[in-house]
Amino acid sequence: MQAQGGGPVADVGCGTGRITAHLRQLGTDVFGIDLSPGMIGMARRDHPDLRFDLGSMTNLALADDSMAGLVAWYSLIHIPDDEIGSVLAHFQRVLRPGGPLLLGFHVGDESQLMTHGYGGHQMNLRVHRRQHSQMRTWLEDAGFVVEASRTLISAESKLGGIILARRQVC
Repeated sequence: MQAQGGGPVADVGCGTGRITAHLRQLGTDVFGIDLSPGMIGMARRDHPDLRFDLGSMTNLALADDSMAGLVAWYSLIHIPDDEIGSVLAHFQRVLRPGGPLLLGFHVGDESQLMTHGYGGHQMNLRVHRRQHSQMRTWLEDAGFVVEASRTLISAESKLGGIILARRQVC
C-alpha cells in the first residue's frame, strides 16, 4: 500500500508483523500496532529493523489526520459487531482526508470461539465472520468511500474478503 503523497502507514492489529514487513519491502513508510504484548514481541524479534507499538484499535493512540494510510489485515475479525463503528471512527479520525484503508476479513455470518490456533498456542478469542454488505455499510457510516471489494477463495481457508476504502474528503 503506497499512500498518495507519502507519509506513515499503520498496520493496525499487525500480529507478528508479516504484513508490516511486506509493506516495508514495497517501500512503504510503515509501522505496526497490536494489542498483544506476545505478538509485538515476536514482531520485534522477527523484524528488528521495523517499528512495532503496543496499542489498541479500540482506542487508537495516534494524532488526528496523521496517517497517510491504514491496513487492518484480518484484525477486525476479533472486534465484536457493536464495537466496529467505534474502531472505524478511530480509523477515520487518524487518516488524512483521502487516505486509503485496506481491510482483510473472513466472510460469513457466524462468530466462533477459538481455543487453539496461531501456531498451536492456546487462546480464548472470538473470530467474527462478516458479509461484504455489512462491512461496506459500517465503512460508509464512518465516513469512508468504498473503492473496491473482492472475495477470495483458497484451498487452505474459507472465504476471505478484501475492501479498499478511502476517508472522505470534505
